[in-house]
Amino acid sequence: MPKRTYFTPELFKFLRQLKRNNSKLWFEENKDCYLAQVRDPFLEFIADFGTPLREISPYFVADPRPIGGSMFRIYRDVRFARDKSPYKTAAAAQFNHAQGNNVHTPGFYLHLEPGNVFACGGIWQPDSATLGMIRDAIVEHPEKWKRAISGKAFKSLCAMDGEILSRPPRGYDPSHPLIEDLKRKDILALVAFDEKDACGPKFLDQFTEACRASAPLVEFISTAIGLPF
Repeated sequence: MPKRTYFTPELFKFLRQLKRNNSKLWFEENKDCYLAQVRDPFLEFIADFGTPLREISPYFVADPRPIGGSMFRIYRDVRFARDKSPYKTAAAAQFNHAQGNNVHTPGFYLHLEPGNVFACGGIWQPDSATLGMIRDAIVEHPEKWKRAISGKAFKSLCAMDGEILSRPPRGYDPSHPLIEDLKRKDILALVAFDEKDACGPKFLDQFTEACRASAPLVEFISTAIGLPF
């Protein structure tokens, strides 16, 4: 696929302005800019990522639909939030397992925010039963787990990230050699970028490389919870 630029500095400019003017009136007055500089380029990126994603695994989905697809809605759910700001100030997309139906399933993720651009592979905030299966798999297959997070590409690009328990989880040996991994509530491999990366013609390739690097972790998680990879 020919190299092309999807995102421009105007995307980050819009998000900075939105953070300063997070109101329905301002957003409606600037919605055309959101569509042209944020949503539509991101949907094109998602559509083009479908081909390399299938090469990583045929079980993960890049869905470029504007509603119900891989891209997160710009609108915040403020029903139970103290912060009633109506709009998110970041653009993001998830590429989840085809058999998953929410953000708490294995997958890949892209986050575009002023000063905070990153990719992730893994699973975020799984429910207790799912997390238990992953922890059990780490205990039962420690060498496989260590291989998943110690490959050359993984170590050169990825950093383990996410929330960690302050104490060992109940039911697991506190002296287990992998106890620090067993304490994880999120199991994520993060790859950091910057705005210049995101606005460059190689960003689709860079994001694909990040996903390939974290794929062994995603495979371990998927297998642990009974999903094909």
